[in-house]
Amino acid sequence: MTTAYYEAIQHIERLHRYFLDVVKVEIDRKGIQDINNVQAMILYNIGHDDMTVGELTLRGYYLGSNVSYNVKKMVENDYLEQERSVHDKRSIRVKLTEKGKGLYEVLSEMFKRHEGKIQGTDLSEERLKDVTKTMQMLERFWNSQTQFTGMSG
Repeated sequence: MTTAYYEAIQHIERLHRYFLDVVKVEIDRKGIQDINNVQAMILYNIGHDDMTVGELTLRGYYLGSNVSYNVKKMVENDYLEQERSVHDKRSIRVKLTEKGKGLYEVLSEMFKRHEGKIQGTDLSEERLKDVTKTMQMLERFWNSQTQFTGMSG
């Protein structure tokens, strides 16, 4: 018997995969072959900021080793530049190169285009806000389940 909770989890996983497919189609359409969809979203989340790999991980989007590998590949392909932090020599800061900023703009345009297409559909602003609120509640619940309290249950 599938519960509403488990069904929601399955939908979240499936939606994530579909969204990454959408990003892949977009970068393929632009003839971009030296970056994958996950790396493109890491790049987009860096945006106009200058941040450490640790900060990216703390944002909760990616696993640490995954981020390090993907950042390395994006540096090799000239999407990101990195430099040692002046304050903490162990820390490496990354930011977009001109090539990275170009891809950022491609993705920004994709999001704007999607938002335009959504207008007038059943995916109203209110429904999207409701879904976001529900996902935030799930995030808080799951986060609470990972906190060790010293008690079982």
